[in-house]
Amino acid sequence: MSRDVGDRLDDVIRACGVIRAYVDDDALPEGLVYDAVRMRLVEIGEAVRMLPSAVTSTEPSIPWSRVSLLGERLTRRYFDTTPAVVFGTARVDVPSLCEAVHRLRAAHAARGDRRGAAGAADLTR
Repeated sequence: MSRDVGDRLDDVIRACGVIRAYVDDDALPEGLVYDAVRMRLVEIGEAVRMLPSAVTSTEPSIPWSRVSLLGERLTRRYFDTTPAVVFGTARVDVPSLCEAVHRLRAAHAARGDRRGAAGAADLTR
């Protein structure tokens, strides 16, 4: 199955929303949240890695290469990734990434993707 730019942007938006829900849910055990957030960060890294630079370059405040590399680090260097890094990323970096990806998704929809940004946006608000 081929995934286009809109699909990958939707993947990032969904993962950001899920991360926010996990981090905000005080009833969940911290270890479970840590594992779940790490996996979602891996998903974000993979989706971002596949985005064309022509798309990401319109949001220069986001360190796209670092986002992509975070996914690789979490899979290949999992043993030296601390909860402080994961939770810090989830609380500080993911919200600004999500805002940027919402803007990218809206711009992509305006260029002709018929599904638009509404479906993905509803999952995170």
